Amino acid sequence: MPRRHIHVTGAAEAPLRAALRALRTELAIPEDFPPAVLAEAEAAAKAPRLPAHDATDLPFFTVDPPTSTDLDQAMHLARRADGGYRVHYAVADVAAFVTPGSALDAEAHRRVLTLYFPDGRIPLHPAVLSEGAASLLPGEPRPALLWRIDLDAEGRRVATDVRRALVRSRAKLDYAGVQRQIDAGTAEEPLALLREIGRLREALEVERGGISLNVPEQEIVEQDPRGQRASDDPHVPPDPHNPHPPTDPRDPHARHVPPDPHNRTYSLAYRAPLPADGWNAQISLLTGMAAADLMTAAGTGILRTLPTAPDGAVARLRRSAQALGVDWPHHVSYAEVVRAADPTNPRHAAFLQECTTLLRGAGYTVFTDGHVPAPAVHAAVADEYTHCTAPLRRLVDRYAGELCVAAVAGDEPPEWVRAALPALPDEMAAGSRRANAVERESVDIVEAALLRERVGEVFDAYVIDVKEREPSVGTVHLDDPAVVARIAGGGAGLPLGEWLRVRLTEADPGTAKVLFAPA
Repeated sequence: MPRRHIHVTGAAEAPLRAALRALRTELAIPEDFPPAVLAEAEAAAKAPRLPAHDATDLPFFTVDPPTSTDLDQAMHLARRADGGYRVHYAVADVAAFVTPGSALDAEAHRRVLTLYFPDGRIPLHPAVLSEGAASLLPGEPRPALLWRIDLDAEGRRVATDVRRALVRSRAKLDYAGVQRQIDAGTAEEPLALLREIGRLREALEVERGGISLNVPEQEIVEQDPRGQRASDDPHVPPDPHNPHPPTDPRDPHARHVPPDPHNRTYSLAYRAPLPADGWNAQISLLTGMAAADLMTAAGTGILRTLPTAPDGAVARLRRSAQALGVDWPHHVSYAEVVRAADPTNPRHAAFLQECTTLLRGAGYTVFTDGHVPAPAVHAAVADEYTHCTAPLRRLVDRYAGELCVAAVAGDEPPEWVRAALPALPDEMAAGSRRANAVERESVDIVEAALLRERVGEVFDAYVIDVKEREPSVGTVHLDDPAVVARIAGGGAGLPLGEWLRVRLTEADPGTAKVLFAPA
């Protein structure tokens, strides 16, 4: 999981664009696909390997950000006669398009992950597949790995099946729209069951000691000179302190006040996830846990693992909580504090972002002889777990899916899967390092670009970290704009956990550097 999300609404300033282009060059990001790869993708899009089983009668739906077109998953939820539930979860079948050993396959191994920049993404697969023939777009029959997971009345898993099938999504939904329907009571089954099943799975997560981090996005908010949002996107949530500004899309006059594209300002704000985000994530987690069980029972697999956070990391997080005013009594566990955090509160939002530091050390564990090496558990999930629901965007998921299909059928895994397994952990680690570098540098560039005209200004901040050996150096959190940055200078030690007036001394998107000093 990335430490901080960045989302751009509208066009950003030229220095930001230039700095992001330079970052792509510096990190040697493979933007264009080679001609041979594109040719294979075009051919595969026209003639995929189609499954024998037809499940197009099930009315699947997808839940994704409104602009997403690379749709990995679709679901159908139903009640069972015994009071339980049946989850059908269709996952894009990338293996129906990618031939092992082909140029397309080799390019996927070179890229490993889809990379997300503030101004766009660098896909794992060519768009003709990832946003076209392999994507579970509504109204289109698509090859998929179809999971059928039966739950009891408490949401506990009682049966699992996965097979290749042809599916067809009926609706492309987004989180805000789903939340509105469910809150208004207008959602019908199967959509209405997303909250019911999601809450049951969240309760079971608490029971087993798992933690889901509802980390807010750090969003670039584009404004016109009057301080109003320039975005006309109805999915951008309103300002909670001014829910009906003149540019609110619910205002019938909003669209008659076009912003001036040549005279805009930009700021950073936190956008909290909705409950629907969490319910949707629980379906994916359920599938990943079911997949891990299938692989461990079969004796061959690849698990996503995370060791328990060391005491020192938890102690540092306690200091950040104190600094941000997040209540963390000594007798209360880390998991309880995270679950009580309010992502709509800017200080809690910053704390949740700091919590992602405890996810360091995540990796992949391969086993092929029936013996699952320790540690096999993902500490945040509090169970065995694997990545298998995002094959359009993550390389390892294609292999995990194949292992699960073979396990259910009682077959040996395909040789191309077994041959690739030993190298996958290192490949995924290298890809993750690059993705983390993209994210980390992008955050710094965005903050520097949006603050470059404000050097010399004074802001209100909280000191959330201080270096033990250099007490005049640390980290500060600003509520407005939503910035977490370095502070240095002043001679005396910084007051950890206290409010401080700080002056912006440097903001250079070219060097991706933002620096504050005590005012």
